[in-house]
Amino acid sequence: MKKNLSTILLIIFFVFSAIAHYAHLNPILQFVVSAIAVILVAGFLGRATENVAHYAGQRLGGFLNATFGNAAELIIAIMLLREGLYDMVKASLTGSIIGNLLLVLGLSIFAGGVKFKVQNFNVSLAGMNGSLMIVAVIALFVPALFLNTHSITSTEVDTLSLIVAGLLILAYIAWLVFSMFTHKTYLADVTNEGDNEHESPDWSKGRAILYLVIATVMTAFVSEWLVGTLETFTKDFGFSELFVGAFVVAIIGNAAEHSAAIMLAMKNKIGASVEIAVGSSLQIALFVAPVLIFVSFFLGNTMDIVFTTLELVAIMVSVFIAKSIIQDGSTNWYEGTLLLVVYIILGVSFYLV
Repeated sequence: MKKNLSTILLIIFFVFSAIAHYAHLNPILQFVVSAIAVILVAGFLGRATENVAHYAGQRLGGFLNATFGNAAELIIAIMLLREGLYDMVKASLTGSIIGNLLLVLGLSIFAGGVKFKVQNFNVSLAGMNGSLMIVAVIALFVPALFLNTHSITSTEVDTLSLIVAGLLILAYIAWLVFSMFTHKTYLADVTNEGDNEHESPDWSKGRAILYLVIATVMTAFVSEWLVGTLETFTKDFGFSELFVGAFVVAIIGNAAEHSAAIMLAMKNKIGASVEIAVGSSLQIALFVAPVLIFVSFFLGNTMDIVFTTLELVAIMVSVFIAKSIIQDGSTNWYEGTLLLVVYIILGVSFYLV
């Protein structure tokens, strides 16, 4: 009954959001309705991901959720690129990385820790994720360092950005091969792998995959409608472009991961939650951001990979605290609280900029 009600509400708010957008109703009304629709779609996407994970395993399920969840982020960013809003794109990428590492992971660890005293997952996977996050930080830090010290020109930094982007994409593809094929057993979440055997999925494998695709498409549409209201929203509430890009747009784009990761953590599947939260951040840094650089290149004006000092500091802080917490393969509610505290500190700082 509860699931049927959520489906009905999802359809109602999705249709209402479409009407509000295409009928050009009040932008604030559009924002509110679309935000509710995003939350409902995220819940639907979470259910679909959980069902897919039942058939594919937690690691692949987490990867699929991160990928489908980031599809909305990629679509939003491409639209912003076409408008020439490169700073907003970089801010949204920064917000996605820190949002997943601090907000999504923090809420998941906290929610799971409240229900289960200690939750464990594969230590080897935690270590590899930590190393990949460090690589992402290095890739973002080096171009900014060389440009700001005037060691290279702005033209040369565009070339460097394309080279770094290509290397990051190769590194991400190699990680997928390593984690999904050559070392799949080595990184398996053996602590909770047997849980799937005692659960019955809501849908068949084919239907779960179909619903995952449908939910992703719906998320992309609702996110696009929501982005269209941001300019008015920003002016009416006096927010800076940096804050809107790093927190409002990022939270909207990552709504899908929020729901699924928390839901899985509360079912003592913290390994899948970490895979969603950290995996999504890695996918943004190692794949989505580089792809956007190549997209901007083909659009005729290359977006460099140089982030502002504030954005770099925020990413470094997030990676440092997230790596410290997950590296032992064990979590509790207090560690989740620490991540949320850091997220709030960064949020307030960006708001005051």
